[in-house]
Amino acid sequence: MVENEGRVALVTGGNRGIGAACAAALAAAGERVAVASRGGSAPEGMLGVTMDVADADSVDKAFGKIEAELGPVEIVVSNAGIVRDTLLATMSEEAFHDVIDTNLVGAYRVAKRATRPMMRLRRGRLIFISSVVASIGGPGQANYAASKAGLIGFARSLARELAPRNITANVVAPGPIRTDMTDALTEDQRAALTAAVPGKRMGDPQDVAALVAFLASPAAAYINGALIPVDGGLSMGH
Repeated sequence: MVENEGRVALVTGGNRGIGAACAAALAAAGERVAVASRGGSAPEGMLGVTMDVADADSVDKAFGKIEAELGPVEIVVSNAGIVRDTLLATMSEEAFHDVIDTNLVGAYRVAKRATRPMMRLRRGRLIFISSVVASIGGPGQANYAASKAGLIGFARSLARELAPRNITANVVAPGPIRTDMTDALTEDQRAALTAAVPGKRMGDPQDVAALVAFLASPAAAYINGALIPVDGGLSMGH
């Protein structure tokens, strides 16, 4: 097993929630972490970069800053995403397009920029944060579900393309996770969200982050093209 020497890791949407937990877990594992967000903020000890994944130029400039200050990125956690929930009958083309462009095309922009240096290094980890909704769907979430399901096919295609260069691509699919967004829901809404979970409870961002840190580690070198749920059993059978 290759010793971990503190690789450069990038977490998009890493300033809060699941992304922040992933950044913290990677830093705890000894990686040098860059956190990308539209605001550019980052916890102490991490490099904050401004990035809008819906803008290819913004993505390129953020990578340039990371490469100049830390070196080439070897781990990417593609977590940035938005929601524009509404039923199909009232969903505008703009609402559909914006979610696809950020959640799916944004992941493409980041992965494309990241893989060139990874191919030269002949190593790398691409980890995409999808959702249980990609497998089971969700009322009012046709755009979000489509974007998150698209990540699965995208990652698996990259897994086949990039494996000869020792680059893996995997997908993590969280279920109901306790974040600022779910904390803002009413008690009834939270109960409805967790009703189908066998344990009748939400997970924590750290539950997702633990898996992400493992997939980024040398121990996960032979895991490639996988879709791994972190949902308390919600998506069993899907």
